[in-house]
Amino acid sequence: MANGNSRILSAEQEIKLRQPIEDYIGKIQAKIDSLRADGTDKVISLQNQIDGAKRDRALTKEERDARIAKAKTELAKAQAEEGKNKGEISKLIADAESYLKAHYDQQYYQPVKTSCDLEKAAAKEKYQARLSELAKEHQKNLSGLSDSKEIKEEKYVYKNRQFDAKMVYEKELQRIKDRRHAAYTYKYHLIDLLRMSKFTMLETRAQKWENYKYTFNRRAFLLQNGLYIAIILIFIALCIITPMVKNAPLLTYNNVLNILQQASPRMFLALGVAGLILLTGTDLSIGRMIGMGMTTATIIMHQGINTGGVFGHIFDFTTIPIGLRVILALVVCIVLCTFFTTIAGFFTAKFKMHPFISTMANMLVIFGLVTYATKGVSFGAIEPAIPTREHSGLYS
Repeated sequence: MANGNSRILSAEQEIKLRQPIEDYIGKIQAKIDSLRADGTDKVISLQNQIDGAKRDRALTKEERDARIAKAKTELAKAQAEEGKNKGEISKLIADAESYLKAHYDQQYYQPVKTSCDLEKAAAKEKYQARLSELAKEHQKNLSGLSDSKEIKEEKYVYKNRQFDAKMVYEKELQRIKDRRHAAYTYKYHLIDLLRMSKFTMLETRAQKWENYKYTFNRRAFLLQNGLYIAIILIFIALCIITPMVKNAPLLTYNNVLNILQQASPRMFLALGVAGLILLTGTDLSIGRMIGMGMTTATIIMHQGINTGGVFGHIFDFTTIPIGLRVILALVVCIVLCTFFTTIAGFFTAKFKMHPFISTMANMLVIFGLVTYATKGVSFGAIEPAIPTREHSGLYS
């Protein structure tokens, strides 16, 4: 353990490891800042002045134009200075980045990471030793007690001491985690200053992955994704058990294709309702709207004259070309669904009615209207020519 302790860095030792990097990059950063002073920095400042003058309502048109014209004149000079120094700044940035690539990970981050790993092991060892010490002390105290009340109080004190030891251990783990994270992100802090917050796609992705690992919480992850994990586990279990019980594999091409075909219409509906749920709303009438749309589309695209009536009227759309009947069915379905959705939305927005109530009322109204209008009569099948490929050009 003595060898391990020698590799655990103190705060002062960590600063000493980082000092050469800070000195080298600091000198380059100072040169870059001096080159940017009359160029890039001034360009940004003048652009902000122009934007501010455009938004300032207290200025007259003449004052605004005068300020913008003056700023643009200075901006042209600053942009010229920026262009003149651009090549030299690029060389300095490249020099700094090559130095970071060669020295940062090997000379600073890896020693800090190793130190953090050893600190974590030492903290765990210390925590286990503390728990062992508390257990011995607890057993010693219990051996001298005979009263049940005193024994109960001793057990309560013992649990509290265990909890305190756990809190100290978790606090130490968080400190170690913060230290490693700070060492990792310091490199990107230096790059941020050099490039003025311009990162490559790989650097951005690396930072996001590091932040995800840093903020990851197992308990929160399981609570948020427990349902999906359970579904995946059940699916895996079914894939294993089904061949044993039914002597046929579950995960076949035909089965997957059938599931996708059956679920595909519902996916679009689920996505729409999911958007409402994310906005803290819902729509209970979606199923009845589908039924209303299917009934309407069947009436319009029916093969021959409709055998059933709507409010006692028999419709005949056979004189309309098939392509126009398909378009008419689509338009009528959209209009009807939009109309009833607007009613539910009106009551929710105007009278602050909960979406659960307004859409449930909508559902009952739609069901009642469709049932009363059609008397519950089936309208049969649509024109057999519509789904076939001969008429696919009508819908393209």
